[in-house]
Amino acid sequence: MKSTIVLFSVLFILFVSCDKKSSSKEREIISNEHQVPKQVEKSNSDLVTKKVYVPVYSNIYQRTRNDRTQLTSTLSIHNTSETDTLFISRIDYFNTEGKFVRSYIKSPIYLSTFETLEYVVDEEDVSGGSGANFVVEWYGNTKLNPLFQAVMIGGLGSKSFSFVTEGVYFE
Repeated sequence: MKSTIVLFSVLFILFVSCDKKSSSKEREIISNEHQVPKQVEKSNSDLVTKKVYVPVYSNIYQRTRNDRTQLTSTLSIHNTSETDTLFISRIDYFNTEGKFVRSYIKSPIYLSTFETLEYVVDEEDVSGGSGANFVVEWYGNTKLNPLFQAVMIGGLGSKSFSFVTEGVYFE
């Protein structure tokens, strides 16, 4: 009887103390932070809309084409303005073949002055491949010059590495 109580106590402690890892399907991808209550009128002549292409790598080749190292990628969007708000209307993720994978926002969001938002593609997420990318569409004052970067980090054994890519504007 005593050993049964001890066994159940140990099992209960193990069950309660275990960290449940959520699968990538359970993770919340679409951000609800910073939603714009009502879209800022784009008819204002001081507002401009632009698109940015940001390359990211969810994996890189190691030794051979069949040997890959998985990476965690972080898209960072920086509002570099001291006076103006930056509005983001689209953050879409595409794979190596250029096919749409997912959208990270449903409606426009904003970044206050000097604010940074980050979106992470987990190491286990292989949907993007070695040539994945983000397309970010933004609007705001013509003086705005936001910064769009991706930071990739990974490791092999006891060594780790990271690198950064910059976004480029396109029409």
